[in-house]
Formats: sequence, structure tokens, C-alpha cells
Amino acid sequence: MIQATDRIRIVIQGEYLVSSDPQDVLSTILGSCVAAFLRDPVAGIGGLNHFLLPGNDPKDRNAMKYGLNAMELLINSLIKAGANRARLEGKLFGGGRMVPGLTDIGAANGRFAEDFLRREGIRYLGGSLGGDHGRKIRVWPVSGQVQQMKLPATAIQEDLPKAPLPRTEIVLF
Repeated sequence: MIQATDRIRIVIQGEYLVSSDPQDVLSTILGSCVAAFLRDPVAGIGGLNHFLLPGNDPKDRNAMKYGLNAMELLINSLIKAGANRARLEGKLFGGGRMVPGLTDIGAANGRFAEDFLRREGIRYLGGSLGGDHGRKIRVWPVSGQVQQMKLPATAIQEDLPKAPLPRTEIVLF
């Protein structure tokens, strides 16, 4: 699926990227975190965020790790770049339960993201939330295509795995 002319741009925890370049591919690796892929299919612009915790905490100086801030910044950046809010559609990924026996922060992240899209009137096209595995996703912001590779829990590290990833690629949309 990746073409020689494609440019892979990495989105790490607490970040987001927006693009209208058909050669851009936005990519991230998720465990319990969630990434929202939002796009305006008419304007041909999309973006991807990566958040660690649901909701927000106004006292925390690192606001981008929270879903509410990450979602609002992504939407505002899409609109600033030419997207029409009424046409936005979304796909959600991540939210895995990576450590059995501890609080299931992944499920909380997934619920937050789904509720956010519903409250904001953004059409939810699906995605891949939950489970007990990590994911590497790649999204094409202009076409809306998504590629997901499931990762074993041992492959998830703080940012990106250092070991080669298994080659179980699945094209979702």
C-alpha cells in the first residue's frame, strides 16, 4: 500500500498532524492510547491525533495528553486548514488493555473518543478499539484509507518499538 512517493509522518503521544498532501501518510503506534483520524472528504484534508488519557485536567500543564484537548486542537487545525466542520468524519483506533489486572485506561479512552464524536455531531465511520494488543496504524489523510498492523503487547514501548514489527497488515477502509 505504501508507494515510493509516499511520505510517512509520525504522530507521537500528545501530538497531532493535519495534511492535505496526497503523498502524506500519518502513522502512529498505540497501546492503551487512542488516535482519532478526522477528515473532510470534500476538502481532501485530514488529521490524526494521539492521546493518552480521556477528558482533561485543567491543572496539568501537559494538556495534549488528554483527549478533550487533543480532539479540540485537531478539529480547530482542520478547520483552519480549510475543512468544513459539518463534513468531518472520524475513525478511532487503539484503546487496548495492555496490562491485565490494572485499571482499563484503554477502554476509558475509547469510550471518551466515541462519546466525543457523538456529542460533537461528527460522523463515526468505525475503526478498531479495544482488545489486548497494540496497533500500528497508517492513515492517508486525503483518501481516507487506513492500514492497521496488530502488535503483540511486548512490542509496545513508550514511543515506537525498536524491534522489527510483525508483518500482519490489514487494510481496514
